[in-house]
Amino acid sequence: MKKFMQTAIATMALLTFTVAAPFALAQKDTHKGKPTAGGQMKEAGKETGKAGKSLGSNVKHWRVVRGGKHFGVHMGHAGKNVGKGTVVGTKNVAYGTKKVAKKSGRTVKKAVTP
Repeated sequence: MKKFMQTAIATMALLTFTVAAPFALAQKDTHKGKPTAGGQMKEAGKETGKAGKSLGSNVKHWRVVRGGKHFGVHMGHAGKNVGKGTVVGTKNVAYGTKKVAKKSGRTVKKAVTP
């Protein structure tokens, strides 16, 4: 009887997971858009806040060295996000400038050419 119950419970669990697994995978949204400059800067600000909170909590409990280490790690992540945001923003500005330069160049060429 005990063996039968174990088999029945295992079978029901297997069927439940087989049916429920596709629904759980459907909820997973892994597609994210391209990072924006503002989003990267916002993330850097959040990381800076975490740095200060981590440092303060550790110093409060007399763990100054550990707090400094965590502060540095968080600030490193913040710097990385600022750098990425700068790259994205610069690329967007350069693309816009390129379009304007092309357009004005064509206009000047038309005006000068008889």
